[in-house]
Amino acid sequence: MLNDQHLWSVGLFAYAGLTDLLDGYIARRWNKRTVVGTIIDPMADKTLMTILTVCLAIKGGLPVSAIYYRWISLPEPKTFSRYWDFSLPSAEVRPTTISKYNTALQLLLVGLATANPVIPADISSVLSVLHYVVATTTIWSGASYIYTKDAVKLLHQTSKDGKSQ
Repeated sequence: MLNDQHLWSVGLFAYAGLTDLLDGYIARRWNKRTVVGTIIDPMADKTLMTILTVCLAIKGGLPVSAIYYRWISLPEPKTFSRYWDFSLPSAEVRPTTISKYNTALQLLLVGLATANPVIPADISSVLSVLHYVVATTTIWSGASYIYTKDAVKLLHQTSKDGKSQ
């Protein structure tokens, strides 16, 4: 992406998307879900989206505000180290419906922005509308994890006396 290798970028993005779909299908079809998988899979999705968003912003393919909207949609506290601290997987996260739509829309936006240099038609107006739609669904998705009762299940709770329940 950063070296203007657009066909490679599109190909690798498609590969990542297809393998993610296949992984999810296998986990659901043969009931191979794990607690670690419920954390790592969405984290990998967000990592891909974050890296591509930053690269597209650097290359002018997405407005810098896309990075801002992604950041404000993260739940508190908003620290890079806390977000990626794997010693904290004390919860099982169940994707909300809006988060699934949001991921699909993010993939569509990043995919179109990645493919834009090799698409012969002008899709700038489509991308502009999609920027606002994705910003809205990203915020909505973040809020859904905060306000949906069963989206996050604590695996280990500590009681008031400090003992694990």
